[in-house]
Parts: sequence; structure tokens; C-alpha cells
Amino acid sequence: MKVLSGLLLAPTLAAVLVLACTPTNAARRGGGSTFDGSWSVAIYTQLGDCGSVRVAARIVGGRVYSEDQSYQAGGGVSANGAVRVSVAGFGRSASASGRLSHNSGAGHWRSSRGECSGSWSASRRAGHY
Repeated sequence: MKVLSGLLLAPTLAAVLVLACTPTNAARRGGGSTFDGSWSVAIYTQLGDCGSVRVAARIVGGRVYSEDQSYQAGGGVSANGAVRVSVAGFGRSASASGRLSHNSGAGHWRSSRGECSGSWSASRRAGHY
């Protein structure tokens, strides 16, 4: 997959809040989640010229955090695995939705202007939290 400088903001589950506090403190305040841990997220463009990328993300207390601080995002994972995330950076923005199960997940994303859209898939990284 080629890395895109223009749309590294493609919705990662990853993708995705720049940390205002450490994950350990966030976990204590927000409580644990079944989906907490490190995830590898692959983002695929199916419409438009936004490329594809693989990123690392961390879920703490049901909140999704990016391990790349070059963009900002917000969102989370509900107790049943429903994912909603919005991402902004490099002058662009996008939103994503989908669902996680115990060790994997998938969904769709769309840029705010509609020039690109696609799918994402995620897998839990063993031994990381």
C-alpha cells in the first residue's frame, strides 16, 4: 500500500485523538473497554485518488487514539463494538464507521468533500496495550 501524504487522515481507527493525557490515565478515568489495546488499521481507497495506508491505533477506555500526532481525530467504540471516528489533518477531513469484534473489525470511510471513500479493516495486535 502506498502512503499518502495528502490523506493520511483517511479515517483510522486508528486513527485518532492526539493524546491530551497518557493512555494509562485515560483508562483509569474512562473505565476499561472490551476493545482496549493496540490495533493495526488498513485503510483502502475505493473511490477517488486518496491512496491506501496502514496505521497503528490504540483504544483506551473506549476512546480511539492515534499513534501519529500529525493529524487529529475524535471518536470511540461503544460496548457493542460500533465505531464512529472523524479525522482532520493536512487541510482535509473524513469520517468513518464500522464495527469491531474481539480481535478484528471493518467498516467504511468517506472524505468530507466526497472526493474519496473506501473501506477499512483492523486487527488487534497481540501482546500490546
